[in-house]
Amino acid sequence: MTMHLLGPAFSTTRTSSKKAKMSSGKYSKYCQDWIDYNKRMKKLGSKTKTFEEYLVYREGKFKPNLRGTTMPDYRTEESRKHRELYPSQSEVGVAFAKAPNTYTGDKLLGIATLHKSCLQPVFSRKDAEDISRMRR
Repeated sequence: MTMHLLGPAFSTTRTSSKKAKMSSGKYSKYCQDWIDYNKRMKKLGSKTKTFEEYLVYREGKFKPNLRGTTMPDYRTEESRKHRELYPSQSEVGVAFAKAPNTYTGDKLLGIATLHKSCLQPVFSRKDAEDISRMRR
C-alpha cells in the first residue's frame, strides 16, 4: 500500500498548530493596554473587561453576547400600503397566434448576397447588377 491511500490518522506529521505562549514583554504591554482600555471605557460610561476577556478581545476571538438587544417592533398592518383589490377575470380567455409579417408591396425585387452571408435587399435592377459585380 502506498502512503497517499492512507487516511490522516496514519500521518507521522502533526496537523494541528501549537498555541504560542505569551512572552513577558507582550504580557506587560497587554497589562498596560488593558488598564488604559478600562480607563477609557469608564470615561465613556461603558462596561469594563477582565484581563482574560481583554486578551480574547485583543486576539480577535471576542464574540459579544447579543441576548439583551431587542428587535424593533414592526406591525405588518401598518407597514403595508393600502392597495385596491382588483377582481380577477372569471372567464379564461384564449390568445390567438399573431399573423406573420409579410411584404405586400412591389418595390422589393429580392434579396442578394453581397459578401458571404451579408444579405442585402434589392429594389432595382441596377442594384442587382452592382451587387453581382462586387462579389467577384
